[in-house]
Amino acid sequence: MNKVQEFNEYREKMNGVILGKQNKVINRLFNLDTNTYAEGALPTRTKEMLGLVASMVLRCDDCIKYHLGKCHDEGIKTDEMYEIFAVANIVGGTIVIPHTRRAAEYWEELQEEAK
Repeated sequence: MNKVQEFNEYREKMNGVILGKQNKVINRLFNLDTNTYAEGALPTRTKEMLGLVASMVLRCDDCIKYHLGKCHDEGIKTDEMYEIFAVANIVGGTIVIPHTRRAAEYWEELQEEAK
């Protein structure tokens, strides 16, 4: 199983477990997250790029993978992705570099999977 499939299956499984507990606050938080990235004054594509930069600066590898996948779905090209990485690194500083390495590796997997 590749990294992309493994991540997506685990995320789906555990989100099902969490949401299945019917905790009102958690379910509302998940709903807010979903609706935040919906098309609005800003296109979903832009929101996903913003989410990726924020996730990289906050150094959340799961969030980075999620937004990389969404950016891929939105048709972000590799040259655009590396500009996104550049913004994240300039905002977050050199501590973001290890996350950029893992993000680049995951991006390559997404690109391979799409072939």
